[in-house]
Amino acid sequence: MSDISSEPQHSVEQTLIAADLADRVLEVLPPEDQLALLMIDGEDASIKEVAEATGWSESKVKVRAFRARKKVREAMDKLLGNRHGGAITNEG
Repeated sequence: MSDISSEPQHSVEQTLIAADLADRVLEVLPPEDQLALLMIDGEDASIKEVAEATGWSESKVKVRAFRARKKVREAMDKLLGNRHGGAITNEG
């Protein structure tokens, strides 16, 4: 019975930890990269919508988002101590 009552508490803790981790990771990004990533991945905005909102070309939006995601992966590896031994690749 105690397992059931502790589930909501555990879920709240996980949510707070995830939010803190996300904030820490986003801090490593320049403001423009944060904006691109938050609009595309956080708000599900299209490349075109981000370009229109920022005045950037669609190409610039794609490059910013790509570079931001790379920096986020690197920051996550650093914060988590690279527990998985490196990035996962599709190389055979």
